[in-house]
Amino acid sequence: MGTIYLIPNTIGDSPADLTIPAGVMAIVRNLQVFFVEDLRSARRFLKKLDKDIIIDEREFIPIGKHSSPTQALTELRRLKDKNLNGGIISEAGAPCIADPGAALVSSAHDMNIQIIPLTGPSSILLALMASGFNGQNFAFHGYLPKHEKDRAQKIKELEKIAREQDQTQIFMEAPYRNNQLLESILRNCALDTRLSISADLTSASEFIDTGPIARWKTGKPDLHKRPAIFLLYK
Repeated sequence: MGTIYLIPNTIGDSPADLTIPAGVMAIVRNLQVFFVEDLRSARRFLKKLDKDIIIDEREFIPIGKHSSPTQALTELRRLKDKNLNGGIISEAGAPCIADPGAALVSSAHDMNIQIIPLTGPSSILLALMASGFNGQNFAFHGYLPKHEKDRAQKIKELEKIAREQDQTQIFMEAPYRNNQLLESILRNCALDTRLSISADLTSASEFIDTGPIARWKTGKPDLHKRPAIFLLYK
């Protein structure tokens, strides 16, 4: 039948031995085939886990937006037919969450291939844990619209949902547009709406803060090119 392991990657420059459980490392050492979002990131990650891993003896199948879905599916069928195991490695954090690995997992289920998720860091869950917001009712929206008018409308919509449904709203942006997103949030949300921002999670420069919009307006962090998660709550 074969098995696909969902392998969590480190976030930022955090050391592997502090964020990746030893059991995950043991499994990864025995895998020969990896489906990866980014080849360079995956190779660096494996060397972080174990400097003795011989990278050139491993096979890497791209599953990012510029890759061929046919190639990945062909390799998936080969693993199933030969009863071999493989792994999916995200560029950062947990695979298949805001990540192209989800489509491959769906295909693996259709092929009756066993899926085993492994424990590791997820920036989305870490940010929710640290926010102080409702962790029993929350929604992750991925990236908000790029254009200011559409983005402003979406932010107001999420703020309304947070207030009416007691639901934490979680979203993100490309790091180079973080400051623009923060400005949009401050322009379009009520002063008593609460905002939490987590940036550079698990890194030496980690930033986590929660407070009302009124306070954020008096002091804005520079989030340019810093991986960040934004959360809105009532």
